[in-house]
Amino acid sequence: MRMILAMGISLYTSRVILSQLGVTDFGVYNVVGGVVAMFSVLNSAMAGSTQRYLTFELGRNDINRLNIVFNTGVQIHLLIALIVVIITETFGLWFLNHEMKIPSDRMDAAHWVFQFSILSMAISFLNVPYTALIIAYERMSAFAYISIIEVLLKLSVAFLLIISPFEKLKFYALLTFLCPLIIRFCYWHYCNKNFETSKLRRIFEPKLFKEMFSFAGWGLFGQLASMGSTQGVNVLLNVFFGPIVNAARGIAVQVQSAVTQFSINFQTAVNPQITKNYASSHFAEMHELMCRSAKFSFFLLYALGLPIMIEAPFILNIWLTEVPEYSVTFLRIILWITIIDAVANPLMVAASASGKIKKYQSIIGGFLLSIVPIAYFVLKLGGDPASAFIVHLAICIIAFIARIFIVAPLTKISPSLFFKKVIMRCIYVGAASIIIPITLYISTADGVMRNILVILLSIFSVCVVAYYWGFDEKERLYFKDMIAKYKRKLI
Repeated sequence: MRMILAMGISLYTSRVILSQLGVTDFGVYNVVGGVVAMFSVLNSAMAGSTQRYLTFELGRNDINRLNIVFNTGVQIHLLIALIVVIITETFGLWFLNHEMKIPSDRMDAAHWVFQFSILSMAISFLNVPYTALIIAYERMSAFAYISIIEVLLKLSVAFLLIISPFEKLKFYALLTFLCPLIIRFCYWHYCNKNFETSKLRRIFEPKLFKEMFSFAGWGLFGQLASMGSTQGVNVLLNVFFGPIVNAARGIAVQVQSAVTQFSINFQTAVNPQITKNYASSHFAEMHELMCRSAKFSFFLLYALGLPIMIEAPFILNIWLTEVPEYSVTFLRIILWITIIDAVANPLMVAASASGKIKKYQSIIGGFLLSIVPIAYFVLKLGGDPASAFIVHLAICIIAFIARIFIVAPLTKISPSLFFKKVIMRCIYVGAASIIIPITLYISTADGVMRNILVILLSIFSVCVVAYYWGFDEKERLYFKDMIAKYKRKLI
């Protein structure tokens, strides 16, 4: 219910922000913030490294070592924050002034967005060791409460934007900086109150520092590839088509982000157990978690994504006062990319748990890095904006298949087991559950009743088919027991 509330508020605030900023300013914010986000790969790589080492030490029940890893993570992220500020204030600023297609009368506001985006990113760097510690301890309730605060802050931003007498884009940039600042304080306060291991100490272990940086180095390569598949495409769209198309992508990404939160919250609870099982050599339990995490992520996102993909024009027209061109097409393709990435994520977590990520990151990163040059070539030949996302989707499918065979020897999982328990069940559920809603969509005249019926029928169809074809006997029994327990509580 919390996630549904968060998604609803997130979509509403996006509607208000687009309405208040206008398509051009919304596109400017999206692409300028994207330039800064391109440099956040340094932080994302180290976040994965810090998360892995903290969870691994908890799996081995070494509390003293855990505190040393935490302090090393804090030192590393302070260094990264400094490096990124220097890079963005030099190369990033040059790129904004000389390469971006920003209307001349909006350049001043774009600089405000740029500077506040840098500050927001620096704060997020410093927050990583604290969020990683909460995940390692599996205190998911902390994420629940703090995420509610974050959602309410975003809602406040939307309302303040409506009544603001100031320049809308500049004021929005300021408010989006204050939000992560408040959230960072919440995480810091929670960790210091609940975890003795979050105590800051003057300690420095060169060997551990080097080891975590080495692990992060290959993670950085993977993050660079991920950046190329997202922000790189965003910049290409700006270079070829201008900020209006960036606004269309921004709308699709807003919906994608809201839907993705469901799988992120679910997988955040599972990922530490995958790493801990590897640390304690419980491989059978790890394999079961990997398969269930991947499979349930598909069911969850498909139940949310299928009605959105089918009725995208209806949903966007109700949600937005003005729907940018290509928004519907972008949204449908991006949701498929999101579903594939969510199913693949447990494989990445398992590879990270092994600590042997060189082969994984070099091959998968190579696939993902190819998206930008291939998309550039397609666009140069006259492709429309959607062709860049089609390239992205095709490469994601290829990379997903490659992931299975790379991770298999690292984690001792059989590729045939993953195909049987995950891929085949996802294909069965995906193909069977789409038949009835898509038939109704094609055969019935457009109208509000048809739109609502297709949305409800899509969700119901996925849930029913997933229960009978996607769940195994043990999972169905657990689900029945869970429903019975909630019935008894209600009574």
